Amino acid sequence: MKLARPVRRTPPETIIALIDVVFFLLVFFMLVGRMDATSPFEVLPAEARTGADLPAGGTMVSVGAEGALALDGHATGADALVARVTAMLADRPDLMVRINAHKDARLTHVLPLVARIEAAGARDVMLIVTPGGG
Repeated sequence: MKLARPVRRTPPETIIALIDVVFFLLVFFMLVGRMDATSPFEVLPAEARTGADLPAGGTMVSVGAEGALALDGHATGADALVARVTAMLADRPDLMVRINAHKDARLTHVLPLVARIEAAGARDVMLIVTPGGG
């Protein structure tokens, strides 16, 4: 008696392993790749320096949490502050203006002030940052 052997078929290629590899690569490149816009030129971030004393001289502008302003410890309005700084710069063009802003002060209070002080002729505007205590 002769039994017929079943015809051997080649096993089908499993595509499941290929799909796993593709998704693994997709996740890898999503984690590694940069999704933000890059600048067309080199931008070096500012470096914080701790332990060094502030340069002597200059004038101090303080910005409160709600946007209140003071110049050298005296409360003032924005227009009066800029006028006073402009007068100081007329006497001393190399005057350093230091800005000490409260940690909760909004940038909408600080940045326009910096722009106005620079427009008045200030060459050195320093933003004072105090490291938080742990």
